[in-house]
Amino acid sequence: MIEKCYPFPEGEIRIRPMERSDLHSVVEIERSSFPHPWTHNQFLSELCRQSVSRCYVARVGRGRGSDRSGTQSGEERIVGYIMAWLVADECQITNLAVLPGSRRHGVAAALLRCSIDDAVQGGARWCQLEVRSSNTAAKQLYSRFGFKPVVRRKRYYQDGEDAVVMGRELESST
Repeated sequence: MIEKCYPFPEGEIRIRPMERSDLHSVVEIERSSFPHPWTHNQFLSELCRQSVSRCYVARVGRGRGSDRSGTQSGEERIVGYIMAWLVADECQITNLAVLPGSRRHGVAAALLRCSIDDAVQGGARWCQLEVRSSNTAAKQLYSRFGFKPVVRRKRYYQDGEDAVVMGRELESST
Protein backbone atom coordinates (compact mmCIF):
# COMPACT_ATOMS: atom_id res chain seq x y z
CA MET A 1 0.00 0.00 0.00
CA ILE A 2 1.18 3.48 -0.81
CA GLU A 3 1.11 5.83 2.16
CA LYS A 4 -2.18 7.74 2.42
CA CYS A 5 -2.40 11.29 3.78
CA TYR A 6 -5.27 13.12 5.47
CA PRO A 7 -5.47 16.63 7.02
CA PHE A 8 -4.53 17.08 10.71
CA PRO A 9 -4.24 20.26 12.84
CA GLU A 10 -0.43 19.93 12.92
CA GLY A 11 -0.04 19.04 9.22
CA GLU A 12 -1.09 15.66 7.90
CA ILE A 13 -2.04 12.24 9.14
CA ARG A 14 0.08 9.73 7.25
CA ILE A 15 -1.12 6.14 7.26
CA ARG A 16 1.05 3.20 6.31
CA PRO A 17 1.22 -0.53 7.07
CA MET A 18 2.34 -1.31 10.60
CA GLU A 19 5.90 -2.58 11.01
CA ARG A 20 7.59 -4.48 13.80
CA SER A 21 9.50 -1.34 14.78
CA ASP A 22 6.15 0.38 15.48
CA LEU A 23 5.10 -2.04 18.19
CA HIS A 24 6.50 -0.10 21.15
CA SER A 25 4.40 2.94 20.20
CA VAL A 26 1.36 0.80 19.36
CA VAL A 27 1.49 -0.97 22.73
CA GLU A 28 1.73 2.39 24.53
CA ILE A 29 -1.36 3.65 22.67
CA GLU A 30 -3.13 0.39 23.51
CA ARG A 31 -2.31 0.75 27.21
CA SER A 32 -3.58 4.32 27.28
CA SER A 33 -6.82 3.32 25.56
CA PHE A 34 -8.13 0.07 27.01
CA PRO A 35 -8.62 -1.42 30.48
CA HIS A 36 -7.41 -4.85 29.28
CA PRO A 37 -4.80 -4.03 26.62
CA TRP A 38 -3.36 -6.40 24.07
CA THR A 39 0.24 -7.45 24.72
CA HIS A 40 3.28 -6.89 22.54
CA ASN A 41 3.18 -10.58 21.57
CA GLN A 42 -0.48 -10.37 20.51
CA PHE A 43 0.34 -7.48 18.18
CA LEU A 44 3.39 -9.33 16.88
CA SER A 45 1.24 -12.39 16.19
CA GLU A 46 -1.15 -10.26 14.14
CA LEU A 47 1.73 -8.83 12.11
CA CYS A 48 2.86 -12.37 11.31
CA ARG A 49 -0.60 -13.36 9.97
CA GLN A 50 -0.07 -11.44 6.72
CA SER A 51 -2.49 -13.58 4.73
CA VAL A 52 -5.41 -12.44 6.92
CA SER A 53 -4.36 -9.53 9.12
CA ARG A 54 -4.28 -5.91 7.93
CA CYS A 55 -2.51 -3.54 10.33
CA TYR A 56 -1.94 0.20 9.83
CA VAL A 57 -0.47 3.05 11.86
CA ALA A 58 -1.23 6.76 11.69
CA ARG A 59 1.71 9.14 12.02
CA VAL A 60 1.80 12.89 12.44
CA GLY A 61 4.62 15.42 12.59
CA ARG A 62 4.87 18.67 14.45
CA GLY A 63 5.29 21.93 12.59
CA ARG A 64 7.42 23.96 15.06
CA GLY A 65 9.25 23.51 18.34
CA SER A 66 8.43 20.49 20.45
CA ASP A 67 5.19 19.18 21.85
CA ARG A 68 4.43 18.01 25.39
CA SER A 69 5.80 14.55 24.63
CA GLY A 70 9.17 16.02 23.54
CA THR A 71 8.72 15.40 19.81
CA GLN A 72 11.02 17.88 18.04
CA SER A 73 10.31 19.89 14.89
CA GLY A 74 9.85 17.70 11.85
CA GLU A 75 9.79 14.45 13.83
CA GLU A 76 6.91 12.09 13.32
CA ARG A 77 5.16 10.08 15.96
CA ILE A 78 2.63 7.29 15.81
CA VAL A 79 -0.69 8.51 17.20
CA GLY A 80 -3.04 5.65 16.29
CA TYR A 81 -3.47 2.26 14.72
CA ILE A 82 -6.11 -0.02 13.26
CA MET A 83 -6.13 -3.76 12.83
CA ALA A 84 -8.51 -5.87 10.78
CA TRP A 85 -8.91 -9.37 9.45
CA LEU A 86 -9.83 -9.91 5.83
CA VAL A 87 -11.27 -13.39 5.36
CA ALA A 88 -13.08 -14.32 2.14
CA ASP A 89 -15.42 -11.41 1.48
CA GLU A 90 -15.64 -10.15 5.07
CA CYS A 91 -13.64 -7.62 7.05
CA GLN A 92 -13.56 -7.74 10.84
CA ILE A 93 -12.08 -4.65 12.50
CA THR A 94 -10.36 -6.09 15.55
CA ASN A 95 -8.75 -3.05 17.13
CA LEU A 96 -8.67 0.73 16.68
CA ALA A 97 -7.06 3.20 19.08
CA VAL A 98 -5.76 6.76 19.07
CA LEU A 99 -3.44 8.43 21.57
CA PRO A 100 -5.61 10.41 24.02
CA GLY A 101 -4.06 13.79 23.10
CA SER A 102 -4.71 13.19 19.39
CA ARG A 103 -8.35 12.19 19.63
CA ARG A 104 -11.11 14.21 17.94
CA HIS A 105 -8.77 15.40 15.17
CA GLY A 106 -9.74 12.88 12.48
CA VAL A 107 -7.12 10.21 13.19
CA ALA A 108 -9.63 7.41 13.88
CA ALA A 109 -11.71 8.45 10.87
CA ALA A 110 -8.63 8.39 8.61
CA LEU A 111 -7.63 4.96 9.91
CA LEU A 112 -11.16 3.62 9.47
CA ARG A 113 -11.39 5.05 5.94
CA CYS A 114 -8.04 3.45 5.04
CA SER A 115 -9.05 0.07 6.45
CA ILE A 116 -12.40 0.09 4.65
CA ASP A 117 -10.71 1.08 1.37
CA ASP A 118 -8.22 -1.77 1.83
CA ALA A 119 -11.03 -4.24 2.58
CA VAL A 120 -12.95 -3.20 -0.55
CA GLN A 121 -9.80 -3.55 -2.66
CA GLY A 122 -9.32 -6.99 -1.12
CA GLY A 123 -12.81 -8.05 -2.19
CA ALA A 124 -14.72 -7.59 1.06
CA ARG A 125 -18.46 -7.04 0.80
CA TRP A 126 -19.21 -6.80 4.53
CA CYS A 127 -17.41 -5.14 7.45
CA GLN A 128 -18.14 -5.44 11.14
CA LEU A 129 -16.66 -4.66 14.55
CA GLU A 130 -17.46 -4.80 18.24
CA VAL A 131 -17.62 -1.68 20.38
CA ARG A 132 -18.26 -1.20 24.09
CA SER A 133 -21.88 -0.28 24.68
CA SER A 134 -20.70 2.73 26.74
CA ASN A 135 -18.33 4.08 24.05
CA THR A 136 -20.60 6.76 22.61
CA ALA A 137 -17.85 8.56 20.68
CA ALA A 138 -16.78 5.40 18.86
CA LYS A 139 -20.37 4.42 18.07
CA GLN A 140 -20.96 7.89 16.61
CA LEU A 141 -17.82 7.59 14.46
CA TYR A 142 -18.86 4.19 13.15
CA SER A 143 -22.37 5.46 12.44
CA ARG A 144 -20.94 8.30 10.35
CA PHE A 145 -19.23 5.59 8.26
CA GLY A 146 -22.52 3.77 7.71
CA PHE A 147 -22.16 1.09 10.42
CA LYS A 148 -25.41 0.07 12.08
CA PRO A 149 -26.00 -2.00 15.23
CA VAL A 150 -26.48 -5.66 14.33
CA VAL A 151 -26.59 -7.43 17.70
CA ARG A 152 -25.65 -6.93 21.35
CA ARG A 153 -23.21 -9.40 22.93
CA LYS A 154 -23.99 -9.61 26.62
CA ARG A 155 -21.02 -9.44 29.02
CA TYR A 156 -18.58 -9.61 26.08
CA TYR A 157 -15.72 -7.74 27.75
CA GLN A 158 -13.66 -8.98 30.70
CA ASP A 159 -15.25 -6.44 33.01
CA GLY A 160 -18.75 -7.66 32.07
CA GLU A 161 -19.71 -4.79 29.79
CA ASP A 162 -21.79 -5.58 26.71
CA ALA A 163 -20.49 -5.18 23.18
CA VAL A 164 -22.51 -3.79 20.32
CA VAL A 165 -21.72 -5.49 17.03
CA MET A 166 -21.95 -2.95 14.23
CA GLY A 167 -21.74 -3.77 10.54
CA ARG A 168 -22.17 -2.40 7.07
CA GLU A 169 -22.16 -3.58 3.51
CA LEU A 170 -19.25 -2.51 1.35
CA GLU A 171 -19.43 -1.42 -2.25
CA SER A 172 -17.38 -3.33 -4.78
CA SER A 173 -14.29 -1.59 -6.11
CA THR A 174 -15.05 -2.92 -9.60
